[in-house]
Amino acid sequence: MSDQGMKSRPTYAPLAPDPSGRHHLLVVEAAEVPAEALAEGVVPSAFEVWTVARRSAVPSAPAMEEAPGSVATFRSVTHLFSALEERLARETMGLRLYAAGAEPFLWDVWGRAEKAGLSRQETAFAEVGPKARRIYCVHCRTVTEGVTSSIFTCPGCGASLFVRDHFSRRLAAFMGVQVDAEVPGEVPEAEELYA
Repeated sequence: MSDQGMKSRPTYAPLAPDPSGRHHLLVVEAAEVPAEALAEGVVPSAFEVWTVARRSAVPSAPAMEEAPGSVATFRSVTHLFSALEERLARETMGLRLYAAGAEPFLWDVWGRAEKAGLSRQETAFAEVGPKARRIYCVHCRTVTEGVTSSIFTCPGCGASLFVRDHFSRRLAAFMGVQVDAEVPGEVPEAEELYA
């Protein structure tokens, strides 16, 4: 089952510092900057880098040196997002925000950036890591993380949902629509597409 021709699917490119920016902050969902997230010839030291170690041995308040080449490591994505919200609230014009990670992480970063007043021209994203999707059920509004198949059962309403290639930037999720709405019980076999 295919959903070809959708134009809302985001596209991503390797990251490179925007020459019009005065400060470059790169937030990464992993413990290190993945090489595939950067454009050819670009090194992590071109950015101030924030990473997620996912371990409690990281100090709860990482040293925050706001300079190219500096690295701050956070315990969790939640920890990083809290610091990012604080940083964006006090930031001035000229910041360029970059993010590297799985798609749900990228769009969670975008939501915080947009709320702080950054435009799409002041942000750039590189999708790296798992391709599992965040799905929004259009029937009951349940959001489900980590969906890897073309059809899955909504945990909110129990509907068999077809995962469309239609992405909502507002919801930061792909749309899930009932696959057997016209012929109840006629559900095609699911395909693993986003592993």
